[in-house]
Amino acid sequence: MINVSFEFFPPNDAQMEATLWRSVERLAPLAPRFVSVTYGADGSTRERTHRLITRIQRETPLTGAPHLTCIGAPQAEILEIARQYWDEGIRHIVALRGDPPRDTARYVPHPQGFAYAADLVAGLKRVANFDISVAAYPEVHPEACSAQFDLDNLRRKIDAGASRAITQFFYDSDAFLRFRDACASAGIGATIVPGILPITRFPQVCTFAARCGASIPEWLKERFAGLDEDAETRRLIAAAVAIEQVQALVSHGVREFHFYTLNRAELTYAICHALGVRRSGDAQANSAAAVTTA
Repeated sequence: MINVSFEFFPPNDAQMEATLWRSVERLAPLAPRFVSVTYGADGSTRERTHRLITRIQRETPLTGAPHLTCIGAPQAEILEIARQYWDEGIRHIVALRGDPPRDTARYVPHPQGFAYAADLVAGLKRVANFDISVAAYPEVHPEACSAQFDLDNLRRKIDAGASRAITQFFYDSDAFLRFRDACASAGIGATIVPGILPITRFPQVCTFAARCGASIPEWLKERFAGLDEDAETRRLIAAAVAIEQVQALVSHGVREFHFYTLNRAELTYAICHALGVRRSGDAQANSAAAVTTA
């Protein structure tokens, strides 16, 4: 059985909102474990995140999972947001340190805030028994001084009460598998869920990768070379790349995936179909296809 989850971000205009809800409607029948909603680097989308999660929880059968970060707020304010979420029936949170504002050279904890994600996880667990996901970095967080430091930090988050770790996106599957092995060797027993970013625009992905320390293999650059003006071929190549990636991971025992949808459903839906994740209620097809891809 393959489990999936999806990430969305709060839209900032009516056209983007319409695109988002078409995507939610398209992906909802796949019965994801949860759908997460991002939070601006400096907390700037807090209200939009809250409105979107509340609407998802109220108007769809989906389980909403808001992102919550340490950035720009004291502990009491962050925990009050968590209490409100719990009172609204939200039981899953994605707890992150968060990215500093763009005009800031480096991360500086709020003087009355949670310093790091492990502290936030511990604080959330004091509020209520949330199901908490945290971030992991197969190719090492760009601010970490070493891979071991990064691994130790992940262990602190899990020990504080996180249920699973969702990875930054990657295109080197061997890097993920080595990271999963390192987590097991370090005694990290939580599920390490690969984060999958289907490629809609290759230059945009390269920009994302440069910010987060993800590598772009040469073979992937070659796949997309010369396709800047050929959107149809780009979509076909993007689907093939992602399907190859997830099926390779399934062959190594991966049974859970988190998709960074960028609020678009087409590629994510196609990849899920190839994985055997079908409309809820079609359990026989799901099970049979999952066996086939394994």
